[in-house]
Amino acid sequence: MLNKFLFKQVDNTSLVIFRVFFGLLIGLEGFGAIFTGWVKRTFIEPDFTFPFIGFEKILTPIHQTLKKPLLDFHLFGIEQLNLADYSYGFYLYFAAMGICGFLVMIGYKYRWSIGIFTVLWTCVYLMQKTSYNNHYYLLILLSAFMWIVPAHHYLSVDAKRNPSIKKIHMPNWCLWIFILQLFIVYTYASVAKMYPDWISGEVAKNLIASRRNLPIVGEFLQQNWIYYMLTYVGIAFDLLVIPLLLWKRTRVFIFCCSIIFHLFNSFVLHIGIFPYMSLALCIFFFEPETIRNIFLKKKEVYTGNEVILPPYRHIAIPIFTIYFIFQILLPLRHWTFEDDVLWTEEGHRLSWRMMLRSKTGNVRLKIVDKKTGEFITYKSPASYTTSRQTKRIAVKPDMLWQFVQFLEKEYEKEGKEVCIYAEGSVRVNNHSFQKLFDPTVDIAAEEWSHFSHHTWLLPFKSKYKK
Repeated sequence: MLNKFLFKQVDNTSLVIFRVFFGLLIGLEGFGAIFTGWVKRTFIEPDFTFPFIGFEKILTPIHQTLKKPLLDFHLFGIEQLNLADYSYGFYLYFAAMGICGFLVMIGYKYRWSIGIFTVLWTCVYLMQKTSYNNHYYLLILLSAFMWIVPAHHYLSVDAKRNPSIKKIHMPNWCLWIFILQLFIVYTYASVAKMYPDWISGEVAKNLIASRRNLPIVGEFLQQNWIYYMLTYVGIAFDLLVIPLLLWKRTRVFIFCCSIIFHLFNSFVLHIGIFPYMSLALCIFFFEPETIRNIFLKKKEVYTGNEVILPPYRHIAIPIFTIYFIFQILLPLRHWTFEDDVLWTEEGHRLSWRMMLRSKTGNVRLKIVDKKTGEFITYKSPASYTTSRQTKRIAVKPDMLWQFVQFLEKEYEKEGKEVCIYAEGSVRVNNHSFQKLFDPTVDIAAEEWSHFSHHTWLLPFKSKYKK
C-alpha cells in the first residue's frame, strides 16, 4: 500500500512550474542581497558574523576571506567607476548563487546548479545569526528537496539537449514531501502563537506600530481592531491553510486568502522572497489539469496510473521517515529546557517560531582580573560590533556567549587572564525589564551546550504568573 502511494506515477506539471518560479526567486534573492546592501551590512562591514556554534572553525575563515576585496581596481586606473565597492569576495559568492538560481529556472545543468546553490545558501545561513530567519532555514530544506526531485525532466534546457530524460510524469512522493513539510511548518507556526502575549494582541500591536511610517496605510494599520484581526487571522491561517488547500471545495477560496495574506506580509513586514515562495508552493495543491491549462497548454496529458518501483526505495523510505520524524520532534525540544523559550531562546531556532515577540535589552560586560579579582573595566559590545549585532547580543544568550569568548581571547593576546560578567536587563513584549544574565557568573568560563539549560540564564517572571 505504501509503495503504491509513494511510487504511483502522476503528472509532473506542478513540479516543473514550481522549478521555474523557485529558480527565479532564488536568483533574485542572490542578486537582490547584493543590490539592497544586505550583503554589505551583514557580511562585509562586521568584523565577525556570529556563525552557528560548532561551525566556527569552518565558516569563520571563509568569512574572513570573502570579506576582502579580490581585486584592486585602482591598479587599472578605473577607480572612478566605483568598481572597488563590488570587488569583495562576498559579492562574487552571492552573484554565483543568483546565477545558479537562474540556471535552475531554465533547467540547465540542473543537478549541479541546484546542488551548488544549496551548499552556498546553507553556508550563508550557518555563517551568521544577526539576520536569522526561519525562512532561511526553510529555503535550505526546499533546495535539498529540489535537488533530489526530477524537476528538470520537462521544460528545461537539459531535457532539450538530452531528450532521453524528458518525461511528463513523476513519482507521487515528489509531490507529497513538499506538502508534508509545509504542513509541519504552518502547524508549528500556528501552535507557537497560542500563548498569552500573542492572544492578547500586544505582539501584533508592537509589530505594526513599527510600520507607522509606511506610506498610505501606515496610520490606518494603527487601529485596535487591526491588531486583533491580525492576531487571530495569523493563528487561524497557519493552522488551516494546508488542510483547506488539500480539500478541493475550499482550495480556490483559501488560495485567494493566501494571496492577500502573503502580499500583506510582503508589503508591510518586508520579508523578502518568502511570501512569493509560499504562493508558488500552492501549485502543489492544484490539479495538474488546472496548472497545465494556465502555464503549459501544449504539454502532453499524462493519463497513466502505473506504479514504478525503483531500486532506491529501500533506502529512500527509511531516510524520509527519519527526516520527517526529526522535523516533527525538533520544534518540540524547547519543552526539554527549563524556563520559557521566548526568554532564554533555548530551542528557538529551527522550530518555526516566526515573528512571535519583540525583544529589547541592554548589556555591559564587567572585566575582572582572574588572578587578583581586581576590577579592570566595563566593555560595551558596541565598541566591537555593528548596531544591529549589539542589539542581538543584549537579548540572545548564544550571541552574548560567543562575544564573551571573543573578548576573552582579545585579553589573552595581551597576556591577561580575565573573568567576564554580564550586567544588563531584557524586555520581552510589554513585560517589565528583567535580568536575563546572572551577573555573578563568569560567562567566559562557561561551556556552551545545545542540549541542556544554561544555569547562568535567570528565570523569567511573567506578568501572567501569580
